[in-house]
Amino acid sequence: MSVKSQVSVPVCFQGEILDKEFIIDILVRDLIVLELKSVEVILPVHEAQLVTYLKLSGKKLGLLINFNVALLKDGIRRRINGKLNSA
Repeated sequence: MSVKSQVSVPVCFQGEILDKEFIIDILVRDLIVLELKSVEVILPVHEAQLVTYLKLSGKKLGLLINFNVALLKDGIRRRINGKLNSA
């Protein structure tokens, strides 16, 4: 399985690439964006960060994973950019 860490995503605004980039924590099979956190509570800004990464990278599926929980399943949030089944 192809897994990349610390993947750079350039920021484009009105067709121009800005002197700024975001870093995706983990990219799985060039399809799934994983944003990793260890925080008391997942805040809206954390979810917005994941959605931004999905939009800028053109990826469809993202998982926000918070490791600071008693049960890991309680720390996972799934976000979809557009329709998952569309090409």
